[in-house]
Amino acid sequence: MKKYVFTALAAGSALALGACQSERADEVEDAAEAEAEALDEMADEATSEAAEESLEREADMVEEMGEERANAMDDDGEIAPSETGIGDTQNHDGQ
Repeated sequence: MKKYVFTALAAGSALALGACQSERADEVEDAAEAEAEALDEMADEATSEAAEESLEREADMVEEMGEERANAMDDDGEIAPSETGIGDTQNHDGQ
């Protein structure tokens, strides 16, 4: 279930950002999303809940850092702050 939600959110984010970012920024973000998806697939196959959760956290971080790198390349392409605050370059109010 988490995998499907993640995929739907990633696809929606890609569509929303597609018109706002440069091609290079899109490539950076797409590469991070692909790496995060691979980690999510590994999490689905994990033999313990702890391993699954760890891989899912790592996937979230990889995806968010990719978004942040893409945003740094195209400041005009920023849509919304990151969800978890990990590597959040848009969080300027001390949260």
